[in-house]
Amino acid sequence: MSPHGRALPGEPDEPAAERRPATDRPDARPTVDLAVDLTSHELLRRAHVLDALGPDWDPVAVLRGEEAAYELLYSGLSPEQQRVYDELVAAGVLPRGGGGHAAA
Repeated sequence: MSPHGRALPGEPDEPAAERRPATDRPDARPTVDLAVDLTSHELLRRAHVLDALGPDWDPVAVLRGEEAAYELLYSGLSPEQQRVYDELVAAGVLPRGGGGHAAA
């Protein structure tokens, strides 16, 4: 019960008339469905991103560069580092790359 002595909605000691859904009450306001279509905004956002990347952006070259950086990051590991790396790959913490072993 509320501190003012009245039952809060959904409390067991609430009168039966108050248990009706809000839309069935005489003082209920009608609900309004609101739909916002952000398609045009999303297309504009994508256009701005591509414009910022410029005409010479090559996604395939970027991906190859990321793969080369990944291989370089995990290359030349000591035996202990290699063991930890292999455990992390097996646990799914690191993605499998280069057959699951760091480059030598």
